[in-house]
Amino acid sequence: MLMMEAAMGLMRRMPPKHTETALSALLSLLPDHSSDLLSQIDQPLQVLCDVDNAKEFILCEYNRDADSYRSPWSNKYHPPLEEGMYPSTELRKLEIEANEIFTVYRDQYYEGGISSVYLWEEDDNEGFVACFLIKKDGSKYAHGKRGYLHEGGWDAIHVIQVGPEAQGMAHYCLTSTIMLSLTTNGDTSGTFNLSGSIRRQMKADLCVEDGHLCNMGKMIEELEGKLRNQLDQVYFGKTKEMVCTLRPPSELLLPTALPESRKP
Repeated sequence: MLMMEAAMGLMRRMPPKHTETALSALLSLLPDHSSDLLSQIDQPLQVLCDVDNAKEFILCEYNRDADSYRSPWSNKYHPPLEEGMYPSTELRKLEIEANEIFTVYRDQYYEGGISSVYLWEEDDNEGFVACFLIKKDGSKYAHGKRGYLHEGGWDAIHVIQVGPEAQGMAHYCLTSTIMLSLTTNGDTSGTFNLSGSIRRQMKADLCVEDGHLCNMGKMIEELEGKLRNQLDQVYFGKTKEMVCTLRPPSELLLPTALPESRKP
């Protein structure tokens, strides 16, 4: 137990771009805790192309079976897998609709990027779980480039547990993780690296009259907005405060002496 707590504490302080290397080292040191480490530690998202639909989809532990990953677009595993896990017919219909809706959400909030949604049944067959993923590459070589970043990435992972319906209500438990990393390397800004991650949880009992997707979408939008504000305050706000303390803007510095022409 103490080993796991120490490992999780270490990973919380690890920059996202080093997560994969650090996790691999921990798995070698703690092989008996492999399943716990893989399920509790979020890694930067990877992308694969679904050749059947010519669309990219996001890879994660939630659409993985053995060494293959299921595409939300074709519902096929890449590489092909004979006996993979698939959602039920009802959940698959909901998954297709969720991917279409989340694509619109991604374009409106992120102006590009890649999104994927995966749904599966709970082990006790009561309720289901949904995973909403967004990956935005902000580097100067990626789509949606702004010209300011040398490298940059935003990974958003939203996992929602939906309980069984009872009297027109359902219980929702949302766990959201945001991983941010950016690097500048220019003549004006110099070389600068900023990275980190944040995780928060939200629970709610909501009426299912408008449908599960509506309820899940509202929760994701609300919690993601809070996470963006916290990242802005903690990472960018504190960084700006430190920079301005160490290197005050020149216009705020008082002159040590008046020029000869302006002396009284």
